[in-house]
Amino acid sequence: MSTFSGISTALSSLIAQRQALDVSGQNIANANTPGYTRQRADMSPVQGSSVPSLWSSSPAAGNGVRIDQIARLGDVFLDTRLRSETSASSYAAAHADTLGRLEATLNEPSDTGLSSALQTFWADWQDVGNAPDDTAARKVLLGDAEALVSQVHAGYRTVQTQWSQLRTSTATLVDQVNTTAAQIADLNSQIRSITVSGGNANELMDQRSTLVTSLSGLVGATARERSDGTMDVMVAGNALVRADHANTISMTGSFTMAGGLTAAGQVGLQWDTVPPTALTLDGGTIGANMDDLAPAGVLGNAASTWDTLATQLASTVNAVHSTGSTIQTPPTTGVDFFAVDSTVPAALGLSVAITDPKDVAAAGPMPATVTDPSSWALDGSGADTISALADDPNGADAIWHGFVVDLGVQSRSATQRSTVLETSRASAENLQLSASSVDLDEESTNMLAYQRAYEGAARVMTAIDQMLDTLINRTGVVGR
Repeated sequence: MSTFSGISTALSSLIAQRQALDVSGQNIANANTPGYTRQRADMSPVQGSSVPSLWSSSPAAGNGVRIDQIARLGDVFLDTRLRSETSASSYAAAHADTLGRLEATLNEPSDTGLSSALQTFWADWQDVGNAPDDTAARKVLLGDAEALVSQVHAGYRTVQTQWSQLRTSTATLVDQVNTTAAQIADLNSQIRSITVSGGNANELMDQRSTLVTSLSGLVGATARERSDGTMDVMVAGNALVRADHANTISMTGSFTMAGGLTAAGQVGLQWDTVPPTALTLDGGTIGANMDDLAPAGVLGNAASTWDTLATQLASTVNAVHSTGSTIQTPPTTGVDFFAVDSTVPAALGLSVAITDPKDVAAAGPMPATVTDPSSWALDGSGADTISALADDPNGADAIWHGFVVDLGVQSRSATQRSTVLETSRASAENLQLSASSVDLDEESTNMLAYQRAYEGAARVMTAIDQMLDTLINRTGVVGR
């Protein structure tokens, strides 16, 4: 072994300890950086080399130390679990949010809700039945009926508004998915170039991991890392990102609820391929929104309930009212109280068909034995029959009560599920952070160890320098 080899050994230690100290400094600098994964300088000894010779009396010592890699201390299994939990939690949170918003618009129970308006409407019929000749009672009935119809219109339009807002926000999220996928593809290209050239792309990998997790929250994406450092991102079994190429998705279907609740205009997702192929999601915020926008989803069911309620209200009241007699001169029959415009949704097409209080048919069907129709018109049995519709097990009140209760149960269940899944997601995130986050105490200890090793290597170099000085300058005049 060369007399001077000890200097190169000490030098390799100086270089390695300095690089390791730089890594610790990088970790400490990014201790509070979101998404940063701690790094570690992996060292290995440099094997000693000896040349067999006649006078070789001992094996050669090693030639120092080297840095093999700057390892990124992430756990792929914990990352995968976090993405899975994020997908489920985001789906549940979005679904619970839609139900909660819808439930808040019902304003039940309250004095201003639809239940109260229906009770007032039926009570007005009772008042008319008690005093068929009271014009004021009839006017109050017509006024409260108009208020009830307006409330039905407003309730349906509230669902329309929520549907449109959800559709718009979902389209924005789809654009965000495409943008994020393009960023991941670009990062894949950079990471592969750096990795192939022997460089360190750990910070770019951290950025990519954060983006993939955000995609998991949007569309339930999963990831698979390749040997060249790139990462494939899968959505519903198909590649959203493969190496440096990103596919795109788009939203199809009607922009209005009226069209979106039909089979032809139903909102959906598709891959922008030739020809386009359908995409069905089972996780993420967008997956929940697509389910809620569907005809059989939360909002579609609410719209259908409003239509059913309006149709049932009109049909049941008209069935009784049309058989009764008005107090017109002469009394008339066959008058409908409500009208429904068939060219628009029933909830929006509902209206009060009469404006004259005299057209309110408070009397029931006139018996054949009655000889004076004018006197029978002051009978209140028809109004009493209509007021009794409040207790109809298939009537408007029953429909509304069932819808409100069912929505409340769904909302509560969805909120509880969202809370549980968010707890699970937070647990997965804590486990992932415990494995990848920077521990300042650990880094401080590492820095001290690297510093002492650096000082020791410098001391070795100084000792060897002094030995060589003695050998060269103080051992005689050989060679002069």
